[in-house]
Amino acid sequence: MKARELNNLRASSSEDLATRLVDLKEELFNLRFQLATGQLENPVRIKQVKRSIAQVKTIIREEEIKAVNN
Repeated sequence: MKARELNNLRASSSEDLATRLVDLKEELFNLRFQLATGQLENPVRIKQVKRSIAQVKTIIREEEIKAVNN
């Protein structure tokens, strides 16, 4: 994700972040399934989705920490 997209995610509500995380995990599952069946066209996409999942989880954790400290 680009910096602009990350800023948009930081401005999103926690429900939106949770939905985004579920969508990314589903996409990763589908990509792994395609890899196992030999139908994956772009193997680099797996790495991109994993990174996006980590970024969303980081933003969720930042919000949790911010909520505890306030």
